[in-house]
Amino acid sequence: MTPMLKQARAGHPVRKPLTVSDLSTLSGVSVRTLHYYDEIGLLRPAEIGQNGYRYYGRAEVLRLQQVLFYRELGMPLAQIRQTLDAPDFDLGAALVAHRERLLNDISRRKDLIETIDKTLEELDGDRDMTQSNPFKGFAPEKQKQYEDELVDRYGDSARARIAESHAKTGKLTKEQMQAVQDEGHQVNLDLVALIDEGAPVESERVQAAIKRHHDWVCHFWTPDAAAYAGLGELYLDHADFRAFYDKYDPRLVEFLAEGMRVYAETKLD
Repeated sequence: MTPMLKQARAGHPVRKPLTVSDLSTLSGVSVRTLHYYDEIGLLRPAEIGQNGYRYYGRAEVLRLQQVLFYRELGMPLAQIRQTLDAPDFDLGAALVAHRERLLNDISRRKDLIETIDKTLEELDGDRDMTQSNPFKGFAPEKQKQYEDELVDRYGDSARARIAESHAKTGKLTKEQMQAVQDEGHQVNLDLVALIDEGAPVESERVQAAIKRHHDWVCHFWTPDAAAYAGLGELYLDHADFRAFYDKYDPRLVEFLAEGMRVYAETKLD
């Protein structure tokens, strides 16, 4: 955390105008960057003295704090300026939203630490990874990209499915969402075990596992036969999905996709 954010957290007001050098020292943002923010209209000084010096007050310090918060979230500078200049921008509401994101991030990072610890135990021979989820805590950072690709591939029908998914997951508690993730993890482990046994995808046991996969997907959206088979094709075609399933077993993605096709044709028609 920069010195400026520490000061803001402590509730210390800015009691005198700050020069650009003062603000740079306080915030950790370089003088050159502050000049650039002025040039693009992102952070104007409160006034410019007769000596040509830029002076910043409390409002500018708070605005720079918001700039830094939004930069932490990866927001482009032009979008930050648009957000901060919006007539309905509410500083208090923005701070509450930042706090909520940070709390969620803390929770996710704790899950990641737990996952690392469990993996280290497994590497030392103290834990069987089949008994814990090796993907717990990983955020779906490419979710928007996946959604855009689905819309490009399947059109407005995909947009409706995405809206359904957001509505369903939005109602889940953190504990419920973790239970759903754990169920998906277990289904993948069970399918790998069936592959090892040499079970054909049409067999009753494999199709029972595929039904569990279909039920798991229904936590997010409800696919018909064509959509469920299409989801299997997406797993095959998309490098990220292949990489995900390869972490379980390189054979899994093709086995799963074929099992989904059979299930769609025999159970969902």
